[in-house]
Amino acid sequence: MVWWSSTPSVVRSISWKAAEAGITWAVTGLYIYDNRVLDIAASIEPSTRGELEITTVNMEYLNRGALSVERLGRGYAWLDTGTHDALLEAAEFVRAVQHRQGIQIACLEEIAFINGFISLAALRERGELFRKTPYGAYLLNFADEVEAGWW
Repeated sequence: MVWWSSTPSVVRSISWKAAEAGITWAVTGLYIYDNRVLDIAASIEPSTRGELEITTVNMEYLNRGALSVERLGRGYAWLDTGTHDALLEAAEFVRAVQHRQGIQIACLEEIAFINGFISLAALRERGELFRKTPYGAYLLNFADEVEAGWW
């Protein structure tokens, strides 16, 4: 969990589990580190669970003044998949959003096109490759929307 300072984007503290009620900012598990992480990981001791904890690594970066945390606001969802039930709940959530909103969550081709990594022709080519599937139909529909000027 993350405790923020009074300055936006500055972390005051971080812990594995929230000891205080009202803490709502979880560290979701997308970590990008520089090469210093190798020495940090080699220097930490296993926790009482017998594991090297990622929170310990993050705390070391915080202590060095090198921790950067991004807040993921509206439109993002954190789905814990650590148990069979949680994995099923996450799958049901994704399915519900995709069916109700008519969008694909984490559609790599769509993301790549929006960010300029692939062309419209490449997007359409991928749609053609998967034409017989709902995913391919989604890609082709998205390409059509782009061509119609809706994007």
